[in-house]
Amino acid sequence: MRPDSGEPLEHLAVPYGADEGFRDLALPHIRQALAKGTQVLVVARQALRDLLAEALGADHDRVDERDPASWYGHPQRTLADCHDYARGRRTLLVGEPRWAGRSEIETREWIRYESVINTALAGAHATALCFYDTRTAPENVLRSAWMTHPLLIGPDGLLPSPHFVSPDRLVLNGDRAPLPEPTGPVRETRFTAESLKELRHTVAGYAQAAGMGGDQATSLVLSVSEIAANSVEHGAGHGLVRMWTNETGVVCEISDSGGRLEDPLPGYIPPEPESQRGYGLWISRQLCDLVELRSQDGLLRVRLHMRLR
Repeated sequence: MRPDSGEPLEHLAVPYGADEGFRDLALPHIRQALAKGTQVLVVARQALRDLLAEALGADHDRVDERDPASWYGHPQRTLADCHDYARGRRTLLVGEPRWAGRSEIETREWIRYESVINTALAGAHATALCFYDTRTAPENVLRSAWMTHPLLIGPDGLLPSPHFVSPDRLVLNGDRAPLPEPTGPVRETRFTAESLKELRHTVAGYAQAAGMGGDQATSLVLSVSEIAANSVEHGAGHGLVRMWTNETGVVCEISDSGGRLEDPLPGYIPPEPESQRGYGLWISRQLCDLVELRSQDGLLRVRLHMRLR
């Protein structure tokens, strides 16, 4: 998933306070895009899609639609889906991420998604209208929209955001807080280059014993293996894996005393094809439900979360 060369991405935050406001703000952009032959994708709840369909009439058949429950299921995969949809064609994306029911950590990752998309879709011939319902969106989410979008549509029309922060400089509340220590039993296993195969068997056995299905267990094993192999090759040459369960699933933490975080967006943007580093975090962010990183006092900790489904 690399940005195409082309025009800069237009990434706009669009607050609204009534369903009809969503329609009235989105409609001119959709009509203009259709008139230019631009492909249009709308990802919004059904009531909003119905309002647009009624207003567009026959032109509604030219608009692609997705259900937000599936489209906004996982931030890293949504980034990849957005890029795949926009690749090689002029595109208008009209969407409203789902905020209800998200934990604090999940909300933070979706806020970061809104930021990283500025880099992930740079030059992709795309305009992204990101709608925020001021009646239901959490206050911290509304505030973050001014930091993650270069442009705003407000009462006075289109304006540059005075609070925009580039993705590589964005720091959210909680980003630098210490990772909480596990409660309950913890399984620990150390690894070196010679014991990576044994490590994979250990992780697989732990995941299966915790009730994880085959595909999920395979994804977790691959993620742990990639991070551990990176520690062996580019870090201290050895490390420690800790595994435990919590109220939602299995957590695996890989720590490396020789690791460093040099990439300001670690694992959010795929490495260049010729790169020898960075694939472990990229793969892990795609496969796991959540990836947390902390680097402190020479110790790099990568914490992988996988829900039990």
